[in-house]
Amino acid sequence: MQYDVVIVGGGPAGLSAAIRLKQLSAETSVCVVEKGSEVGAHILSGAVMDPRGLDELIPDWKDKGAPVTVPVAEDRFLFLTESAARQTPNWMLPGCFRNHGNYVISLGSVTRWLGQQAEALGVEIFPGFAAAEILYDDQGAVRGVATGDMGINRQGEKTDAWQPGVELHGKYTFFAEGCRGHLGRQLEAKFDLRKDADPQVYGIGLKELWDVQPEKHRPGLVLHTAGWPLDPATYGGAFLYHLEHGQVAVGFVVGLAYRNPYLSPYEEFQRYKTHPAIRGFFEGGKRVAYGARAIAAGGLQSLPKTVFPGGCLIGDDAGFLNASRIKGSHAAIKTGMLAAEAAQAALAAGRSGDELTSYPDAFRQSWLFDELWRARNFKPWMAKGLYLGSVMFGIDQIVFGGKAPWTLRHAHADHDTLQTKDEAQPIAYPKPDGVLTFDRLTNVAFSNTNHAEDQPVHLTLKDASVPVAVNLERYDAPEQRYCPAGVYEIVRDGEGGAARLQINAQNCVHCKTCDIKDPTQNIVWVVPEGGGGPNYPNM
Repeated sequence: MQYDVVIVGGGPAGLSAAIRLKQLSAETSVCVVEKGSEVGAHILSGAVMDPRGLDELIPDWKDKGAPVTVPVAEDRFLFLTESAARQTPNWMLPGCFRNHGNYVISLGSVTRWLGQQAEALGVEIFPGFAAAEILYDDQGAVRGVATGDMGINRQGEKTDAWQPGVELHGKYTFFAEGCRGHLGRQLEAKFDLRKDADPQVYGIGLKELWDVQPEKHRPGLVLHTAGWPLDPATYGGAFLYHLEHGQVAVGFVVGLAYRNPYLSPYEEFQRYKTHPAIRGFFEGGKRVAYGARAIAAGGLQSLPKTVFPGGCLIGDDAGFLNASRIKGSHAAIKTGMLAAEAAQAALAAGRSGDELTSYPDAFRQSWLFDELWRARNFKPWMAKGLYLGSVMFGIDQIVFGGKAPWTLRHAHADHDTLQTKDEAQPIAYPKPDGVLTFDRLTNVAFSNTNHAEDQPVHLTLKDASVPVAVNLERYDAPEQRYCPAGVYEIVRDGEGGAARLQINAQNCVHCKTCDIKDPTQNIVWVVPEGGGGPNYPNM
């Protein structure tokens, strides 16, 4: 199938690019391939949205019924100890923690709405099809993607349900897979896109959606916290966002540069909810959804080159996220638009398969570049510890206005930071109570995750001996703890039997944390059969 532009990923970046292409020329043929069962099925974010990108993309979004209806009414920022909370006066907060003019949203719902706007303009959207392979022409330029075959069993054999994949060819191909994109990683390696960039650094974000009692609901309240239960040396924090219809989103972020192999981001999230300043919001309420995803937090220093012959990276596939603001949807929309404008100009000039150099040039002239430049030292400062980092970033923002005459660097990739099990202190986590806190597998059921059990395992190992010989021996198998879905287990066949790694791939919520944090980089996440994974309602 031939198109002018093929877009991989039906999130905010990919759909915004598709919409902008059609706005510029209705004749341009555009398709979006989305691995989720429907547009929005794999979308998970906080989320507080800066509407700036949406204002530019669809200025009359309010009249068109965008599900962006809850303006931020109040900001609170708390520093937590185990038993107490201290609120920071709002006048002391850097601008990145002030949300006047922003909206509390479900990014999944906004993405579904963007999909409707794209289809109304004539964009062809193919949900349930996973782009599994990059296609190249004879000169080595990207010429599209191939979707994965359906109906292959675990032995790699065709079943009665087999359907071959489809080749989608484009004059240009946009990659908008989200954080740690499977194909984006391959493109970075093939075209050496990270040559002049710092290592990307990540967090894992875990989220639950709750129906709370009416008297505890404050529509538009945005609450951020730092401190307990994490130790001051471990980057992380939490949020409570009060949406409409009596719902509260609670989320917890842990930087994946953490050092202790016994740390479990999921268990830290669960015990966070037991804090005296937090638990009251949820008592008498009901958890209705759960999910997790990785977050690219490196900022400007970690951005790769975004263009290559025949295509580009947009949104979080490149890492366009402002970690200091805990916001990326506006950046995804803006980069999608910029790439679309570059591609449309190239198509109008009769070009194809070359580098869209006007896209990164336009980014450097945009408000988004200025925003990321001012925030560039946030994550490096916070990597130095909660208290020192908070003070120094406050000086960076309040004294220098984000224009300090220095740029701090990211020295290490996240997989390089783990201590060995002999150097680290085990952490004793409380058992879940089933009311406020939950075990992993119970919560995974609330992500509506489903994979065909007989399909090939999409969590692949470069060397099957490494999980036991290295990860278990040296780090006590940290994949058992950093996975938020119970995918990885060390099991023994019989009493005293040899240890082996069991991969429960059907549980995978596609967060990509294993691909990022595995200390030996032995785990490689690849796309499963299209339509598999979580089916988030309004996350």
